[in-house]
Order: sequence, then structure tokens, then C-alpha cells
Amino acid sequence: VGAVLRNIHLDETRLKSFIKLQDKLHQNICRKRTLVAIGTHDLDTLQGPFSFEALPPDQIVFTPLSETKNFSAKELMTHYKGESHLKQYLPIIEDKPVYPVIYDKNRVVLSMPPIINGEHSKMTAKTRNVFIECTATDLTKATVVLNTIVTMFSMYCEEPFTVEAVDVELVDGSVHTYPELKYRTESVSVADINGKVGINESAEKLSSVLTRMCLTSELSDDKKIIAVTIPPTRSDVMHACDIVEDVAIAYGYNNIEFVLPQTCTIGKQLPMNKLTDLLRMDVAQAGFTEALTFTLCSRADVSTSLLHPIESVPAVHIGNPKTLEFQVTRTTLLPGILKTIASNRKLALPMKLFEISDIVLRDEKSEVGAVNRRSLCAVHYGKRPGFEIMHGLLDRLMQLREVPCRKDGSGYCLEASSDPTYFPGRCASVVVRGQKIGTLAVLHPQVLKNFELNLPCAVLELAMEPLL
Repeated sequence: VGAVLRNIHLDETRLKSFIKLQDKLHQNICRKRTLVAIGTHDLDTLQGPFSFEALPPDQIVFTPLSETKNFSAKELMTHYKGESHLKQYLPIIEDKPVYPVIYDKNRVVLSMPPIINGEHSKMTAKTRNVFIECTATDLTKATVVLNTIVTMFSMYCEEPFTVEAVDVELVDGSVHTYPELKYRTESVSVADINGKVGINESAEKLSSVLTRMCLTSELSDDKKIIAVTIPPTRSDVMHACDIVEDVAIAYGYNNIEFVLPQTCTIGKQLPMNKLTDLLRMDVAQAGFTEALTFTLCSRADVSTSLLHPIESVPAVHIGNPKTLEFQVTRTTLLPGILKTIASNRKLALPMKLFEISDIVLRDEKSEVGAVNRRSLCAVHYGKRPGFEIMHGLLDRLMQLREVPCRKDGSGYCLEASSDPTYFPGRCASVVVRGQKIGTLAVLHPQVLKNFELNLPCAVLELAMEPLL
């Protein structure tokens, strides 16, 4: 999609604002250029019509923005690997057999989306005519982005708030004109607005309040319905509930009167939260220090660092992780505590840390495909593993829950087990009333090395639900 801003008056401040707007759009609605890539060009340096093509990288040669020599597309991929701003966008097309490129009538390269524009059509403060092109995998997002740019910066045109349309001819020969700049109408009942916001205002008052949010409205004859006109500048208004929210914002949350609920209920703490709060106190009194670690971690933290293949770990993977440290949700509390110890190795030994928090496990039977499980993890790190100390902590926890030590299935006991994470022969499963609820073990030396630790470590990890 595209548009032209004719006879625009820019200066250095406006140009910087124009570029900053593009960056903001690229980061949010464009999803880091994976959905939409924006290109802005000095139209006076180009000649239409323009063509959007897909060519092998060796055939695309041009001078990119802020460079002085020609590069092929393949050379650009290598060139920008060390560039902090653009290297994050390279994987979008890097492994593709053909790259997108936009040419003008004279085969001058405008841009190679979503990576870089050409130096030939670079905008300056002296630019008078701006050509805006948006290439996208999502047409809706592309039209929203284009509408946002032209509505914000058409105010600087010689004839304010005017934009020149662009015809886009598709492969099938059909022609579409952009920008669309469509207005639409959404109807909301006055009673619905008053009820959801918690106010009691007239239709006229609500209509005037909406004006503050750049929304024009008309009342029905009986003044029970408000027809709200949504301009292209308000792409965030997608549903009637968004209009209700705008009323609340413009009315002022502090101006909404507090009222007592009409139902009389007695609130109380969830049993699981009550149990874990009580256990935190008792574990702390046993000499352990509580840690609070991130729910997200790297794939290696829950798999290879614990000597398990990633395929065997029921982790929930983040679709578009921001950093390598936050790729999956934790399936155990152990990595977070070990990294905490690694960051505090200068403290006096032994170090005794614990955490009681939720872990997240993939579960196909769940409505959302995952479940939260409350877990307790305690670690003893020192010159000796401290297995007996962790065993004493387990006995204390079971004493608090009034679970006797029995092997007949009516209490709790330890059963020998094996796990690659733990030292062979020093690993036991904690079994309560015939159900395995956790592990008491000494960590494998390789696991310690993976977390940059050099002293032995004993671990107790328990699931909390069976202890309720």
C-alpha cells in the first residue's frame, strides 16, 4: 500500500519526528517489521510507476541508506550482522531464496524491505514530496500504519490534511486505491455505557465526553443510542467496549463515585496461597533465605543445563522471545535458584535458598494448553552437599502437614530413583500416600558446571497440591 504527501514543509525537528514515528510503528503494530515494513522516499528523486519484485539476492545491487558504495543483497546481510539496529531484522528474509525489492521506472532501488531503504531516495529537511510505501504480510496492519502516518503528517502539507492516493495493481490485474481512510459507525446504548462505567449521565453529557476523545457522535430520536463515528486516526477503537473505555477515561476515573456492591460476600484467601504463605515462614525459620526468580528462562536452563533433551521437557515456548534469557516458561524452580547462587558466590557458605512459586507445564487437556503448578524448591550449597539438612527440612515440612513417615502408603517415604540431573545413587523420590510429589537429591557435577558452580549441592523439590 502507498500514498503521497505533496508540497510538505519539513525542518530538522519535523524530519526527526517523522523518523521516530516510523521506528515506534515498527516496534509495536508492525511487530519488529515481521508484519509491516515502512519506506519513506523523496519522490522528486524517483520516477513512477514502481514495481515490487522478488529476486535472488545476487541480482539486487544498490547503495543502501547512509552508505557510499553499492552492495549486493547478499553482501548487505553480512555487512549488517555487526550493526546493532538492523541485525535484528536480518533473520526475517536471510534464509529465503529470493528477497523483496522495490524499483522505480528507471530500475532505481527504493528499498529492500524489511531491511533498508536506498540512499538515492533519502529524505531530507528540504524534501517537498514524500512517497510512502508499506509492504506487509498483513493487509489490515498495513492500512492502519499507512493511515496513521498520512493523518499525522499531512498537517504539514501546503494544503493541510490532504493526501494524494496511489493505485496498487495486484498480480491478478485488480487495482486498489490507497490510503482508504475509511470512517465507520459504532452504536452503543446509553444504559450500557452508564452501567459499565458506573455512572448515571445523560446522553448529551456522554456525547460531549466522547468529543474529548476525538470521536464525533449522534443521538437517536429516543436518546437511548449513541452512534459514534470512528475516524481512521482511531484504529485502536475496534469494539463498542473500546468506546465505553474512552468514556471512562474522558469522564475521569477519579470522578466515578465509589459505591458498595449490591451483593454481600465474604472473601478469603485461596487454600493454596494460605498454605504456601505459612510454609514460607517455617522454611525461613529453618535457616533458609527466600529467593524470587523469573518465571521465564532460556531453553538451555530447563533442558541441556539439567542434562535433559529439550524435546522431553513440557515447557511452554514463547513465540517471539525478546532475549535469549526469556525463551520458555520454567518447568522447575531449580535453574533460577542455581543462577541466584552463581551470582552470589562471594557470600559466606553454606548458602541455603528456597522459593515457593508457580511453574508452568504444557498440558494438551487444558483449555489454554498449559497449567500452573505451585512448587517448592530448596537448595543447600556448601563444602558438603548437606543431604541430611535437606532431609531434615523434608521431615519438618511433613510434620507441619501432619503426614507420618510410613511405607504402608498412609504416610510419606523415600524411594530410590534415577534422573540425569542428579548424582547416581544420591537421588530419591518423595512419595506421599502412594503418589510421587518431588525429589530429594544431590546435583550432578556436570549440572553444577553448567551453572558455573564448583561446590556440591543438595536439592529438595516438592509439588504443593498433594499437600493441601
